[in-house]
Amino acid sequence: MSPRVKMPKQPPEVRRRNFSEVALGYSSEDALREADRCLGCKKPGCVEGCPVGVEIPQFIDALRRGDADEALRIIKRRNSLPGICGRVCPQEEQCESRCVLSKNDEPVAIGRLERYAADFGHDDRGFGENTKSTRGKSIAIVGSGPAGLTCAADLALMGYEVTIFEALHEAGGVLTYGIPEFRLPKSIVKRGVDYVRSLGVRIELDSVVGRTVKVQDLLRRYDAIFLGIGAGAPRFLNVPGENLGGIYSANEYLTRINLMKAYMFPDFDTPIKRGRKVAVVGGGNVAMDAARSALRLGADEVHIVYRRSEAEMPARLEEIENAREEGVIFDFLTNPVGFKGDGMVRAMECIRMELGEPDASGRRRPVEKKGSEFSMEIDTAIIAIGTIPNPLVLRSVPGLRTTRWGTVDVDERGRTSIEGVWAGGDIATGSATVISAMGAGKRAAYDIDSWLRDGRDWRP
Repeated sequence: MSPRVKMPKQPPEVRRRNFSEVALGYSSEDALREADRCLGCKKPGCVEGCPVGVEIPQFIDALRRGDADEALRIIKRRNSLPGICGRVCPQEEQCESRCVLSKNDEPVAIGRLERYAADFGHDDRGFGENTKSTRGKSIAIVGSGPAGLTCAADLALMGYEVTIFEALHEAGGVLTYGIPEFRLPKSIVKRGVDYVRSLGVRIELDSVVGRTVKVQDLLRRYDAIFLGIGAGAPRFLNVPGENLGGIYSANEYLTRINLMKAYMFPDFDTPIKRGRKVAVVGGGNVAMDAARSALRLGADEVHIVYRRSEAEMPARLEEIENAREEGVIFDFLTNPVGFKGDGMVRAMECIRMELGEPDASGRRRPVEKKGSEFSMEIDTAIIAIGTIPNPLVLRSVPGLRTTRWGTVDVDERGRTSIEGVWAGGDIATGSATVISAMGAGKRAAYDIDSWLRDGRDWRP
């Protein structure tokens, strides 16, 4: 079997100082060579590993025949946002992990081929055909992130009238405000949003459900509601000095950079502190995004501070490798216990950790190592230890049952405790992947359709 075709990238010394996309994508020759590696299994495990069930062997076969247009049409039968998924989804844990080649070799680069099809294929079928409802029913979608966009697109294709309510001034949710340009260009997000709009979906921007629009009002105006507001409220360390200047939540930091273009200040009037010595606390993809963004803003030194070892890091291996190539310093088994400064943060107080027995997640629990306290000189700290759904939004929905983790309690179909209201994505699971949120939106769309057609049987 021929080796997996590598994805060309900007050199680390160049890309660490610009916000252009790091991965440059396959050429047509690269895509053909990689597509030729697919065995076309009759019982494809890769499809079972895809949360939205993309017909992977079929689209790869189309690429093998040189037909990117047909490949894109096949993908879009199950996935409305292929250009996004091909860039940010953890295929190595999903479809590619189920590829039969992975048993003895490298799996087919399914995500990279999906990206190629999305970037070079054309799919004009269906655009504008569903501008009017054929079912006589209307659905409200709250949030225009991956779950909301997927649910909206699927329902529009089924013939429903769909309106998305988005709190911010641009659509896309976490795709727009949370993922940096160098990993997911905003032009790709806009293309996905425009495709959903082309199906007849209306998007109402600057509409804060729970404030400017009430869920109870939506229940009176629409036949069903899907909540896909994500998990936008940051978690903090709750340690002394965390309110000093120069300390950001990763949410605020990345939103200022991605949505409000702070990296272009003063051309765009959104300032952000350009730290010289930056510490990013956390070990997930968001932490990698924040650290790599800080480098691009001109930091001399950026540290990832993580309380477990590298083996326990939840970030994608690709993102860890990219960060390391760009010069990010990793401080493993290190836990912040406080911050010091004179109004602005000047130091982060830390303690060394060691790994004990596994916790409920299966990862070994970090335990403080007595007598190992030390101080790290910094001028900027970014806290990237996870998010929760906005409690202000959830409290504005009387009768909505939540879990002890602050997420919305849903069943396997996405039904909430309120009749006619579904939820999915990070609002139900906590911080997770783009494709898992899309899978939740798709499941909810099919269940909403079933409920509206079959007599509204509600057994949450």
